[in-house]
Amino acid sequence: GRETGHSGTFLSTAHMMEARLVELGAAQHLVFGLDQLRGIGFRDSGVRHRLARHRFHRIHQAVYSLVPRNLLPREGHWMAAVLACGADAVLSHRTPAALHGIRPSARASIDVTVRSRSARRHRGVEVHRSTTLADRDVTIVDGIPCTTVARTILDLAAVVSRRPVERAFDQMEIADLFDLRAISEQLDRSPNHRGAPLVKSILREHYIGSTATASHLEETVLGICRRAGLPEPSVNQWVDLGDGGPMIKADFLWRAQRVIVESDGDRFHSTRQARERDVRVPEHARRIRDAPLSVSVPAES
Repeated sequence: GRETGHSGTFLSTAHMMEARLVELGAAQHLVFGLDQLRGIGFRDSGVRHRLARHRFHRIHQAVYSLVPRNLLPREGHWMAAVLACGADAVLSHRTPAALHGIRPSARASIDVTVRSRSARRHRGVEVHRSTTLADRDVTIVDGIPCTTVARTILDLAAVVSRRPVERAFDQMEIADLFDLRAISEQLDRSPNHRGAPLVKSILREHYIGSTATASHLEETVLGICRRAGLPEPSVNQWVDLGDGGPMIKADFLWRAQRVIVESDGDRFHSTRQARERDVRVPEHARRIRDAPLSVSVPAES
């Protein structure tokens, strides 16, 4: 009774509150706001009681978890940031790029946009303010409010350099999330957005999906090629050598110049499987060397 503030049919009420608490925690990655707790029957004194006994854990002001901060999954931290910033808050910029699966992020800070001109500061949360974010720019992914893919790529272009945005576009194509109509509509509605010039430039100049690198080393090689002023290669492309054998996957392919570059590092050759694959490299090179002239592959390995 001291926890809930209820009297009378305490047992049935307590069981109902516990069931609703478990349901809420499961839906929101183990976190919940104070108003939500009040909505399922908790009084502030009951929340304080559970905090004192480590049954609740404070993540942000008026945001709590069923587990300590260090045990929360990343989705729990993301959901807690949204709850802390208010009813109109959504994940934005770099964070939903990771949630949508178009760009990983190892940042400690969580990007959140609020549709108002002010918001309370919270540890580990970078708050962006927008008075133009529309309902159509917001979606729910894994139970977490966030910006749509089209709005996310626009916001991302405002805070990172060109290449990470190109790579995010490539990943959108691979994940079947690229929607040119939605992006164009977003640009039409937000012509003065800081990310708009970069998005427009990439749509004009970059062949979406052509430079989808699979590792940091591949990114490094691509950067070297660009700094050296080399022609833009196709990345991770399947090539049919026309010799009746299986297709090969080239890390970097210059079709016109008939050149393939592989960028595997030591870590890709350190396992037994990788070493066994390397035994076949001479045969792989011989097939490339002897490929018919009509095939766009190098004449020499």
